[in-house]
Amino acid sequence: MFLSKLFIPISKDLPAEAKIKSHQLMLRTGMIKQSSAGIYSWLPLGFKVMKKIEQIVREEQNAIGAQEMLMPTIQSSEIWKESGRYDDYGEEMLRIKDRQGREMLYGPTNEELITDVFRASVKSYKSLPQLLYHIQWKFRDEIRPRFGVMRCKEFYMKDAYSFDLSDEEANKSYNKMFFSYLKTFNRLGLKAIPMAADTGPIGGDLSHEFVIIAETGESKIYADKNIIDIDLNQYELNDGSLSKMREDISKIYAVTDEKYKKTDFDNHVKKENQMITKGIEVGHIFYFSDKYSKPMNCLIDDKDGKKTSVKMGSYGIGVSRLVGAIIEANYTKDIMKWPKSISPFDVVIIPSISKNNKENLEKAEKVYKKLKKQNIDVLLDDVDENMSNKFKKHDLIGVPYQIIIGSKSDGDNFEFKELNSQSEILNLDKIQLKLKS
Repeated sequence: MFLSKLFIPISKDLPAEAKIKSHQLMLRTGMIKQSSAGIYSWLPLGFKVMKKIEQIVREEQNAIGAQEMLMPTIQSSEIWKESGRYDDYGEEMLRIKDRQGREMLYGPTNEELITDVFRASVKSYKSLPQLLYHIQWKFRDEIRPRFGVMRCKEFYMKDAYSFDLSDEEANKSYNKMFFSYLKTFNRLGLKAIPMAADTGPIGGDLSHEFVIIAETGESKIYADKNIIDIDLNQYELNDGSLSKMREDISKIYAVTDEKYKKTDFDNHVKKENQMITKGIEVGHIFYFSDKYSKPMNCLIDDKDGKKTSVKMGSYGIGVSRLVGAIIEANYTKDIMKWPKSISPFDVVIIPSISKNNKENLEKAEKVYKKLKKQNIDVLLDDVDENMSNKFKKHDLIGVPYQIIIGSKSDGDNFEFKELNSQSEILNLDKIQLKLKS
C-alpha cells in the first residue's frame, strides 16, 4: 500500500474528548471516527488491526474444536422472557418494535438465542459435547460511554457456548476455553492474568476474568506476582493436562475486587509477592450449568433415556476492545508499537524524497516490489514531506519496523530500524529474514 493512496486521516491535534492514550491515538491516527456517543466507524487502519485480532481469536477457538457460526444482532424478546432475563437485564438492553409491533432487542449477549438454536437440533447425549462460537456486533446502552472503544455502546465480540451432559464434562469444556484464552492473549503479545471473578448478570457459580495490567484499567487486581509467569508450554490439549493447568493456576492467588478479602490475600501471598494494581478486562468465562437450559426446556436424553437439562457455559472476548487494550499495554509517550502478529503493516519504507530528487523513491519502489513478492505487508511512504514529520507520523502509527532510504543507503544495504530502538545498516536479504522471523 502506498501512503498517498491510504485513507488515513491523521490529526495533529489532541482530541479534547479523549481522556486516555488509546482513545487519543486511535482518533489521531484515523483508526476510528465517532459516529455518536459510544458508537464508532472503524476506518481502514483500525479495521485492519481488529480483523487481525479476530483471526487469531478464531484460530485459537478452532484449535480446541469449537465450531464457528453466526447469529443475528436482532433477537426476539420471547426467548428472553422464557429465560426470565427480559425484565431483569435493565436499561442497557436496547428494546425496539418491528412494524408488526413485535418486541425485539439488539443483542447484548447470546445465551438465550444459542439455547434456542441448540434445543431445536440436539436431543441426545450422543451429540455432546458441543462448543459453538460466533464473532458478532453487540449493543449495550451504556449510560456513560467513555474511553473510546474500551467502554462503548456498540462493540465487536467473540462469544462461545459449551453444551455438556454433566458438571464433570462441562468442567472439561471450561478448561479448554481457559487454555484457549491464555494462548490467544499470548499470541497478541499480552500477559493476561486469569482471576477468579463474580458471575454478574450472566449467572452461575464459576467465572474467571482475564485482565491485562494497565493504569487506565477499571478492574482492580489482587494477585500473587507469580501468576504472570505461567508457562503454557508445559500443558497440552488433553483433559489430564488441562485439569493440571487449572489446579496449578488455582493455587496462585488472583481475584477481582468483588472476590477480594484482605485476610485471604495476606494468608495466601507473601508480602513481597503481593500485587495490587489496575487492569483492563479483555475476556470473561462463565459456567452456569442449567440456568438457561432449564427454564427454556432445553432437554436431552441421557444414557438411561431420561430427559435432563443440558449443562452450559459461555465465554467472551472483546475483539474491538482489545485494540484499545493493546495500545494501553504497549504505548510509550505518543509512540504506539503494535505486536508483529496484529500490526496493520509488517514494515514501512520511508524514503527521503523531494520534487527535484526522485532517486530514493525509485529505490523504495524496487524494495517495495521485492518485499511484496515475499508476501510481506508493506506500507510505502511516497508523500513529499520532510523526514522529521515522516518519523513522527510513523512513530504515531506504530508499525514495528522501518526501512529508511536516504544518505546511508548503498546498493542493497539500507537503514533498518525497529521502533524504539537504534537503527542498523542491513542487506535487504537480512531485512527480509528479520521480517519473516
